[in-house]
Amino acid sequence: MAVVDTSELSGGPAATIALGTLSRSRLRLRNALRLWLPLGVLIFIVAACFIWPYIYPLPSPDTPLGIGAMPLFASGHLLGTDDIGRDMLSRSLYGGQVSIVVGVSSVAIGFVVGGGLGMFAGYIGGVTDVVISRILDMFLAFPALVLALAVAAFLGPSEHNEILAISFFTIPGYGRFARAATLRLREEEFLSANRMLGGKTPYIIYRHVLPNIIGTLLTFGLLAIAGAMLAEAALSFLGAGIRPPAPSWGNMIAEGEQFLSTAPHIVFVPAAFLFVTVLSLNFLGDAVRERFHV
Repeated sequence: MAVVDTSELSGGPAATIALGTLSRSRLRLRNALRLWLPLGVLIFIVAACFIWPYIYPLPSPDTPLGIGAMPLFASGHLLGTDDIGRDMLSRSLYGGQVSIVVGVSSVAIGFVVGGGLGMFAGYIGGVTDVVISRILDMFLAFPALVLALAVAAFLGPSEHNEILAISFFTIPGYGRFARAATLRLREEEFLSANRMLGGKTPYIIYRHVLPNIIGTLLTFGLLAIAGAMLAEAALSFLGAGIRPPAPSWGNMIAEGEQFLSTAPHIVFVPAAFLFVTVLSLNFLGDAVRERFHV
């Protein structure tokens, strides 16, 4: 029976190599887009919120212009105005400053406090590990939003109190994550060698444990920032976060809820900013995890 040479039909070895190279190029391009596209979107949003208002003068986000609600692309108001005439672009950018600062700051507290406790518990082990783990479990047992809402209501509505309230569920999350990563490293030879040479626990954690799990913690941090920003929006929407007239994406959505039928852009503009930011953070976190195998 005759044997058909499939390499002849497909154009030979050269064509096969060319197809393989093309496939690898497409794969590299897709992976690059998965990383750099959401990163570029985030950089654009952060730059727009924190730099644009100081380069291009915008109307005050808190001052009513007395012109009522104007639609998108109205003259002099790219994203329209709200029900009392405040510029939506200005309010969205200044509100973004609050939402981003609250999200990043609350996760930074979780990184330092929760990550430090988790690494210490995972490295020391024994009774210390049990005690710290049970405390973290106790906080994780509460519904995160309910706990943040209770803390925010107790402390009072302000940006700093909102950061503290949200950090109450970023700390235990980071603690458990850092503990699990440290447990995988604890019995590695380089850590055992440092212990045998008399290395102090804080020094070993700082110089050897942290550098080996920092990629994992940062990847978790990108996803945690997205969750913290949603929590900030929820707290502001429920009236326990930033109070009007100071804007945040959450309280802007709450203020515009009653105008959904007559001026839906009052809700959709801040909701779109929040949606794109959170989605980009999630995509970036997934891309970083796959790229660096964390």
